[in-house]
Amino acid sequence: MLKRSLAVVLFVIAILASYAVGQSSQTNDFAPLDQWKSAVIGGKPSLLKAMYSGNPPPKITVGTTDSNEDAEIAFWTGLKARKMNLNVIESTSPQSGLHQVVFEAEIHSGAGSASHVVYVTEGQLWQQQLDGWKLVAAKRSEPTKLEQPTSTSKIIYAPGLDAHEEIKQALARADKEHKNVLIVFGANWCYDCHVLDLAFHRPDLAPVLQRNYEVVHVDIGEFNKNLDLMQQYGVPMQKVPSLAVLNDKGKLLYSQQGGEFSKARALAPADILAFLNKWKPGA
Repeated sequence: MLKRSLAVVLFVIAILASYAVGQSSQTNDFAPLDQWKSAVIGGKPSLLKAMYSGNPPPKITVGTTDSNEDAEIAFWTGLKARKMNLNVIESTSPQSGLHQVVFEAEIHSGAGSASHVVYVTEGQLWQQQLDGWKLVAAKRSEPTKLEQPTSTSKIIYAPGLDAHEEIKQALARADKEHKNVLIVFGANWCYDCHVLDLAFHRPDLAPVLQRNYEVVHVDIGEFNKNLDLMQQYGVPMQKVPSLAVLNDKGKLLYSQQGGEFSKARALAPADILAFLNKWKPGA
């Protein structure tokens, strides 16, 4: 089975290939990106428009759909960002006069109880023209409410573990500490497993998880490992991550049937929090 890679981030900017050739060199700072960020936070369409190339016209892509600079400017200013954090994944100069960046933007909008956060990943190609650096290509993801992983290299599902023994030990701890056991079936190649893992480490979710659950990650390999456990706990075998919840005596309380977490990338923090609260002990 072909291993899955990043769904959103490490899009080789194929649209950049027609502009960029030659050897890349890594650079740490790129002033035009800071200026672009300031224009987005300032909500200034005219400043943003001035950053796009007139000749050649910019190529804008959202997911797999072609767009245009006016729609892109309307998207960024429409977020009404009051704060933006950029996690720069790549910043390189393929050749003199060209610079490409890939970043994940954490955008904070609104204030007080009305504030919210979304995440957008974008790749940009800048060209140095007579009147300064201009955007000649950009490709971005749709906004998500959960942070998306910039790598799937983290080992969530450690190889060689005996999942039956892991569950047994988790139940013993749960019985002692009056917790439930949350079993997360998945694999390291699974993009949405990494999304869910990131969510579990959020400051608004991690304390709820730690107070109420013993978490066991069960590796399903290439859908060829621990299938007996998936069958035992009634989770679908072709949709991961799949979750099951046991009480401290091992009784099955919840078994994911509809693939609710298999598209974790589309969930909101409130969705996961509601789930954790619903199935915690004494709920």
